[in-house]
Parts: sequence; C-alpha cells; structure tokens
Amino acid sequence: MLAFFELLRDETESSVRTVLGHFVLVYTHPYMDSNGRIGRFLMNVMLASGGYPWTEIPVGERNVYMAALVKASVDQDVAPFADFLARIVEARLAGGTAPRVGDDELDVT
Repeated sequence: MLAFFELLRDETESSVRTVLGHFVLVYTHPYMDSNGRIGRFLMNVMLASGGYPWTEIPVGERNVYMAALVKASVDQDVAPFADFLARIVEARLAGGTAPRVGDDELDVT
C-alpha cells in the first residue's frame, strides 16, 4: 500500500490519479464487499482534487464499467477504463447526466 500512496502523491495530474487510484484500489482491495463503493468514493475525491465535479457511475453502465476494469486487470490495458471514466466526467462537465456508453463504443472485448 505504501507504493500505492506514493504513486498517488507523486502524480500531479488529477485525471491520471483518478484512473490509476480507482483501478489499483479495486484491483488490490482485499475485501469481497465494498470494493466498488470505496473505489468510486476515492475516484470522486481525486476528481474533486483536480476541480472536477462529483461523478457517478450510472447503474445502467455497470456492465461496461466492470468489463473495462476486467480488461485493465486481465489484459493490463487501462485505456478502455480511462475512456469510460473520461466520457462520464465529460458529460458531467457539460451539465448533463452520463451518456449511455455501449460496449461497441469502448474496446472492452
């Protein structure tokens, strides 16, 4: 965990901290329950540290969200997860709700 905290402390770009922090916590968190909730809370704390709005992962996007996390863990490809979060944050910045992000829009296969 020390390396995790050093990574977050040393990363100056809040969007990178958000993606890496959320992914690493969910990937390494030792408990079966609450991984997602704690990860999404941490994600929002890191977004807020960069001046971004509080952002929720819509329930209807759970499958895409989980597929992107699996791709990051199994294939070591964090790009679909970063793209997923970017689209949701961009929608919040535009003042709207999160758009529907289908599997066909992200490479989570």
